[in-house]
Amino acid sequence: MKHLVRCFECGREVSDPFVDSCPHCSGKLTIELDLNEVKERSPKELRSRPFGVWRYAPFLPVDASKAVTLKEGGTPLYKCSSLAEKSAIKEVFVKFEGANPTGSFKDRGMTVGVSRAVELGCKVVGCASTGNTSASLAAYAAKARLDSVVLLPSGKVAMGKLAQAMFYGAKVVMVDGNFDDALRVVREMGNAGQLYILNSINPYRPEGQKTVAFEIMDQLEFEVPDRIILPVGNAANIWAVYKAFTEWRELGWIDKIPKLTGIQAAGSAPIVRAFRSGQDDFVPEDHPETIATAIRIGNPASGRKALRAIKDTDGTAIDVTDEEILKAQRMLGRMEGIGVEPASAASIAGLVKLRQMGEIDWDERVVCICTGHVLKDPDTVIKSCEAIIQAKADMESVRKAIGR
Repeated sequence: MKHLVRCFECGREVSDPFVDSCPHCSGKLTIELDLNEVKERSPKELRSRPFGVWRYAPFLPVDASKAVTLKEGGTPLYKCSSLAEKSAIKEVFVKFEGANPTGSFKDRGMTVGVSRAVELGCKVVGCASTGNTSASLAAYAAKARLDSVVLLPSGKVAMGKLAQAMFYGAKVVMVDGNFDDALRVVREMGNAGQLYILNSINPYRPEGQKTVAFEIMDQLEFEVPDRIILPVGNAANIWAVYKAFTEWRELGWIDKIPKLTGIQAAGSAPIVRAFRSGQDDFVPEDHPETIATAIRIGNPASGRKALRAIKDTDGTAIDVTDEEILKAQRMLGRMEGIGVEPASAASIAGLVKLRQMGEIDWDERVVCICTGHVLKDPDTVIKSCEAIIQAKADMESVRKAIGR
């Protein structure tokens, strides 16, 4: 689709395809689509394409005929009756992004980002990552036959994610610092022309991520849910969902937007603090700490965008403790059979907490987006579960061991 890149802060058009921020004010960038191309269509017409990210090609700013794809998207939307009953809410759905090719929602943005890199003739792509982005980047770079470089923060990177990045052939560098330090370095490398940066500050990444909202609408037969709850780390995903709904509203395909609700870990919650104080900007967290490594980000690149998305939709933002996250993770697995990594479970913990606070009404239709697969962080799962039972190799010993 025809489009231009515009600064989120000052509104100026940006023509240099290789910059990651506005040359005039250093603001974050966003894509502005020419929606006239789809003005006379209806959302049901999109169903002529297979279900997945590229079903929504008319809303993506790259050439779909040359897409670098691993058949991402098309993830399940589970109706969770037990979770709804436990939470005393009319309807609860879980959009399970762990079903993407590399096990997280990052694949939605990466298929578009890497496709754009190929369009631009890039040879090397790179990112800073707490894990999921690096896994996705490495896989899509391999598919496109590009070299990839990933910078990880020192320690606290889940082994499942690190293994993926290494397996797909990325050059993996662990820097002495946190995620924000890694992002600073990779941006310097991008500005020096050593790689094409594919963190979510690249405006093409959120364009792919917004397709999760289109899919939710598709799966709900185009009925807008009352609320969508998302984990918030670097904050591009909640902005992407907001952008998707605003585009459809501009076309007249929908007449309202769900209340977008962001959940952060208590030890890494700069957006929550800004929202509570009524600010449009946030103060970074210098030393973010949480067991949910995927959202362990103190200076979210899309933080200002996220705050706008939450406020413009009459949503809210709260934090949850690590204990609440792990409890919600086990609850989702043992009540609904859905296995998600800790960061993903933040949306479930937020659902429970907001209902207890009276922020969610009993008659709402709520969608929780769960961003990554349980096997992304198996070590945390094992530590948080009951110990393995030991027994002799006979039926009587096993029977006694399990208490039957």
